[in-house]
Amino acid sequence: MLEARPAVRKLKEYHPPLGGRVGLRLDFNENTVGCSPRVLERLRQLQFDQLARYPERESVERQIAAYLGVDPAGLLLTNGVDEAIHIICETYLEPGDEVLIVVPTFSMYEIYAAATGARVITIPAGPEFCYPTDDVLARISPRTRLIAIANPNNPTGAVVAKSDLLRILRAAPDAAVLVDEAYFDFYGESLLAEVTSHPNLFVARTFSKAYGLAGLRIGVLVGNGAQMAMVRRVSSPYNVNAVALACLPEALADQDYVRQYVAEVRQGRERLEQELRSLKLHFWPSQANFVLTLIGARHDAFVRSMRERGIMVRDRSRDPGCDGCVRISVGSSAQTERLIAALREVAQAIAPTGVPA
Repeated sequence: MLEARPAVRKLKEYHPPLGGRVGLRLDFNENTVGCSPRVLERLRQLQFDQLARYPERESVERQIAAYLGVDPAGLLLTNGVDEAIHIICETYLEPGDEVLIVVPTFSMYEIYAAATGARVITIPAGPEFCYPTDDVLARISPRTRLIAIANPNNPTGAVVAKSDLLRILRAAPDAAVLVDEAYFDFYGESLLAEVTSHPNLFVARTFSKAYGLAGLRIGVLVGNGAQMAMVRRVSSPYNVNAVALACLPEALADQDYVRQYVAEVRQGRERLEQELRSLKLHFWPSQANFVLTLIGARHDAFVRSMRERGIMVRDRSRDPGCDGCVRISVGSSAQTERLIAALREVAQAIAPTGVPA
């Protein structure tokens, strides 16, 4: 009887609760107001024959490389950051290799790495979810082939100092170090400039968050040119669809739109943290477009009560160290005020319990 590989049979399943998402969706860290009007206009201009041809990504990659200030030979457009993670794992991991990740973090690092047969070593985050750099350095061995770091991290919003990232890069020259900057736009600090001097560094970005293109599934992976030549061997030549390729330059060109949205999110994040503080709900300061807060034993009721008020938030209680925690995305100023009004109502009915993770 046909069976999947043992590594696949042992994989954890990832089931994002995407069904029936109605109302104000503050559960998946998406852009809550939509993409630039320039993108919509470009969609209207698409011709029938454009959809009949295989997509050509090279010219758009050159545009993105120029915008980011990197060598086009070291840049690859991907089907979201998810594919970037997947092809890094497929390029560098063999059964028995070791992968280091600090948890809690994005689930797909572990899933894609484990699917190759590699051994995934999870390292608990430090107090208040700080990144345990010394613990990571202590676990690096000759078998270490990948270290995946979300910066800012999901679901905590915590960040890793550049100096610590550089220490890890230098300590693991034979391992791919993937720095996932999916939430870069809300943080503003990047390791992209270090790619030329560190051949083992890869930086991933997405256009799903600040740019509002989650439905088009487009991201970018940047690394050393020689290493990226190997990564391209694993990637499909048609991995990014023609619609995404047509729209991305327009989204990138409208930086005023992106800056305005990011500014609203940052203000809303501060406003939300102030409100959580006044409601005496423990939270972790975030550099992303969401805030993780500790609700306690009644986290299920909290999520349901918010949904009854037309607002969806994400229960993260199953993540390591996150028992009783809920993640709340931040949107526009008006959406933040609506969120806060609902929070006040729900907080009166559901007293928080538990202690910080």
